[in-house]
Amino acid sequence: MPTELSVGLVESTPEENQPGIGVVAPFDFALDRELWRWAPDDVSLYLTRLPFFTTPVTVEMAVAIGDRRALRRATRDVLTPQPGVVTFACTSGSFVGGASGEFVLRRTMLEAGAPTVSTTSGALVEALQLLGVRRLAVATPYIDAVTDRLASFLAEHEVETVARQGLGLLGNIWRVTYDEVVEIVRAVDRPDAEALFISCTNLPTYDVIEPLERALGKPVITANQVTMWAALRAIGRDAVGGGTLLRTPHRLSVA
Repeated sequence: MPTELSVGLVESTPEENQPGIGVVAPFDFALDRELWRWAPDDVSLYLTRLPFFTTPVTVEMAVAIGDRRALRRATRDVLTPQPGVVTFACTSGSFVGGASGEFVLRRTMLEAGAPTVSTTSGALVEALQLLGVRRLAVATPYIDAVTDRLASFLAEHEVETVARQGLGLLGNIWRVTYDEVVEIVRAVDRPDAEALFISCTNLPTYDVIEPLERALGKPVITANQVTMWAALRAIGRDAVGGGTLLRTPHRLSVA
């Protein structure tokens, strides 16, 4: 039976023509849906995960997540659909080794064949530079030893952590509720903090950024937000969502 549907009427972009972002995530990453919310409709995300191992969320786990051999393989795995950029979507895994460790992660992905690369912690630094932030309050789901590594990483980039607070979690971070996120951010805010950062790509934050900014009167930056912001910048696109960062014109080139 003849049909009135014509291929010429289909307005959506064929998948093979869409710009794409390769995402290398930790094995326990559970917020794929949140990453997609920052992506424009015509941008595809290609996610792969690093190998599973049974370790709580400690400094040791953060170090293991950044294993170069595993990262190289994961990067190669995600290159088949030819993404325009590959991002390492783990905050602790990209700050635990300091500035030099974050550089090694980016170099490893480039050596594996990625055309352009970024990391969550590297994206955070770029965002802080763009916003002119030098004094930061930090909320994390981590134990103190991991949160301290974040403060050290920021100090290497001349950003002072004026206050820090963690939830002390060793796992199941994706189960933290929005109410719990809001509570810890309010608790850690200080008058001398120019902005707040919510760490960990496994911590849900999409819907609380704008309400928190209105309540606190300063920028609120989150791990998944900066991850997608930087990756989308690399392919010439803008992230979808609210917040001061996403409204600020780009002035920096992606490293």
